[in-house]
Amino acid sequence: MSPSTEIPKTYDPNSVEEHWLQEWKDEDNYFDPVSTKPQFIIDTPPPYPTGNFHIGNGFNWCYIDFIARYKRMRGFNVMFPQGWDCHGLPTEVKVEEIHGITKNDVSRDEFRQMCRDLTIQNIEKMRATMRRCGFSTDWSNEYITMMPEYYRKTQISFLRMLKAGDIYQSEHPVNFCTRCETAIAFAEVAYEDRTTLLNFFEFDGVEIATSRPELLAACVAVAVHPDDERYTETKGKTLTVPLFGHNVPVITDEAVDPEFGSGAVMICTFGDKQDVYWWKQHNLDLRKAIDSSGKMTAIAAPYDGLTSKECRERILADMKEQGILNRQEKLDQRVGTCWRCKTPIEILSERQWFVKIHNEGIIKAAKDIMWTPDHMYSRLENWASQMEWDWCISRQRVFATPIPVWFCDGCGEKILPDEADLPIDPTAESPKHPCPVCGGTSFTGETDVLDTWMDSSISVLNVTGWDGGDIPERFPAQIRPQGHDIIRTWAFYTILRSLALTGSKPWEEILVNGMVLGEDGFKMSKSRNNIIPPEDILKDYGADAFRQWSAIGAATGSDIVFTWNDVVAGSRFQTKLWNIARFVLMQAGDAGSLTADSVTVLTDRWLMCRLSATVAEVTEAMEAYQFDRAIRAIREFSRDVFADNYIELVKGRLYEDEGSARDSALYTLRTALATICRMFAPITPFFSEECYSYLGAGSVHAAGWPDLSFADAYADRNGALLAEVVSEVRRFKHDNKIALNAPLGSVFVYADQEIDDAGDASRALNAAVTWTTEKPQLERVVSDVKFTMGVIGPALRNKARGFMDAVRALSEEDLCCGVSSVTVDGEEVAVPENAYEPVYSFRVAGEEVDVLTLNDGVIVTVSRTA
Repeated sequence: MSPSTEIPKTYDPNSVEEHWLQEWKDEDNYFDPVSTKPQFIIDTPPPYPTGNFHIGNGFNWCYIDFIARYKRMRGFNVMFPQGWDCHGLPTEVKVEEIHGITKNDVSRDEFRQMCRDLTIQNIEKMRATMRRCGFSTDWSNEYITMMPEYYRKTQISFLRMLKAGDIYQSEHPVNFCTRCETAIAFAEVAYEDRTTLLNFFEFDGVEIATSRPELLAACVAVAVHPDDERYTETKGKTLTVPLFGHNVPVITDEAVDPEFGSGAVMICTFGDKQDVYWWKQHNLDLRKAIDSSGKMTAIAAPYDGLTSKECRERILADMKEQGILNRQEKLDQRVGTCWRCKTPIEILSERQWFVKIHNEGIIKAAKDIMWTPDHMYSRLENWASQMEWDWCISRQRVFATPIPVWFCDGCGEKILPDEADLPIDPTAESPKHPCPVCGGTSFTGETDVLDTWMDSSISVLNVTGWDGGDIPERFPAQIRPQGHDIIRTWAFYTILRSLALTGSKPWEEILVNGMVLGEDGFKMSKSRNNIIPPEDILKDYGADAFRQWSAIGAATGSDIVFTWNDVVAGSRFQTKLWNIARFVLMQAGDAGSLTADSVTVLTDRWLMCRLSATVAEVTEAMEAYQFDRAIRAIREFSRDVFADNYIELVKGRLYEDEGSARDSALYTLRTALATICRMFAPITPFFSEECYSYLGAGSVHAAGWPDLSFADAYADRNGALLAEVVSEVRRFKHDNKIALNAPLGSVFVYADQEIDDAGDASRALNAAVTWTTEKPQLERVVSDVKFTMGVIGPALRNKARGFMDAVRALSEEDLCCGVSSVTVDGEEVAVPENAYEPVYSFRVAGEEVDVLTLNDGVIVTVSRTA
């Protein structure tokens, strides 16, 4: 190869990345089930197949890919699987939107097929984006939760937990989205700040304040604080509910806040979570005023059939007409909404399926997992500690894993399938045996389906090889990477299910990343119009620049603001490094035959010391998942040490010398470039592969992580001094408008020991550089006077010029010590304070020199004349 002619002058990321996408083979990233290498299994997040692999996904997957590529280079047998969490509301809502239907307008089978078709299309789109981003996914371990082979495992896990008593069915108040017409878990409730009206009205002689007048038909009690003297006569009485006429008791409870509203609270079934507590604690009646579609029930007649909003407006109007609405005040509230459609949730009493929450066991298992960052553990602990209701896992939807249960029409007995018969759809299939209790043969299949988190919470079991039998040999996984927004769902549920099904923690460690914010500082969303699709970045700057943004934008666990500046900076660094690589490759020739023994010159040994320290720094950062620290160390070494200092030092030797001194530089150049490529490979796989390919050493991703330990205290110290001297003299040239390649007379470096730099400093500075341990015999002389015109002008006016001539005529002693006055045109003129200061220069042996003072008392003298 002739590098000078074959290496392009400019780096084109799109053509390079497209080339390597065609060259790389998926099999290179497959997990080897028979390998003797230590395993490293990643429990990768399975995203919803929306068709849009958005920038938040991309950021998260960059982190995962950094880890996977790094661990492979460290000799691990890595599994980086890709899952797709297909079931759930997002797909159903999109299908309804696309086809202009609701789930009830067509048969269950037809609606499910529509969902499957859309999901497959979306997965294909997202796969393409993921490949374009350079993610080294193990496609041999891809899983799709809507496929029978996966949801069979979900159904097995359901039956196991049901038989163990960890799953049960019961009528209980649950969070319900009337838009999606399904129950949702507490973890799926999103809270929004809203302003509503607090309505004060007469309630059979007692003033009540409520923000939910539409629930008046569901009122089952009025509560007051036991110490509230305003209601001493009212406690224990029965009141008649206005507009509806039924009677309710007045109860006392210390949870009532006497300062809120009127101090008397209307308890309804159910306005909020507090109502549920009071309902249970005081054994109150249950009145259902709102149904699952958000309409008022017959109990709310004459308002039945209205939406809750319509009912509220009608009731308030009727209160005004009857003169019982006293006043209204604005009230700021935190309103619970459906995390998908943002509809305010209702709390409805419904028969649902639940998973028991064993808080203490979950917290104990979570403590046994290493959390990065470690403070993220407290989020899970806080959530688990406050969980007071069990997890509602049933959903009144269609596209999800069927709950594998029938009910006997004769006696109501639950009928369960054999695990060997799974997967099954109880709405389309019947039990193979009669009812074991009554012998009946007529059954009704469960129409509810499972919460999609029931699918994704066994992802770790699936990727470690669980087939429904014993604990898999590869369990637990080594790491779970995920966002902090799903700690209370995916992390919490996975730990819960792992304990229930295996008795142990699901992973050894969990890595929690932050969210991606738009350039406006807010979370990316369509409503804010601050979303940047990854494709927009890739087409202009390539995947590696995008990946660099992901690495450097924030510390692990912190939210990251997307800025084009960071992407541009990544692209520019690649250009800088490409130019460095071209220089190295054009010089290196057949340097691949050289060995570390070739490194003999001080400059080269210093560079090897700095390279070794950088490898240690980057390795430590990668082990700790501190990708921002790792990329900064790579950039600083490549740009500041390697390019700006080392290459400038050795250029002359490369061009002028032959033999061992040149070989020393050639080996060092080649080693440094190869090592940079290997350290950079997990973050910029395309760029690193391209650079490394010109070294003729195979794929950088198969090269292994650099293991460099070059120690030389003398070279480390004195090489740093050499680099500093050359850098300072070059800065001196620049500041004095001397061309960097222009010759100087002589440069003397006065240090505590003489240094043999093999002529590198002399060639780099185009000057005769002498290192000496002698003390410099510097003579300081006044060479000029600097006047402060802002002082002289106002003070002396027309005498200013004569004053300056008189000062310049002073003796050196007077200039140094100062005088109080000078004679100007025969007149004694006082010298204003701060009017001037002497300018000193230095001489050595009578020759004028410039003096540079470095750290540790090192002095450099520069003679400008050759």
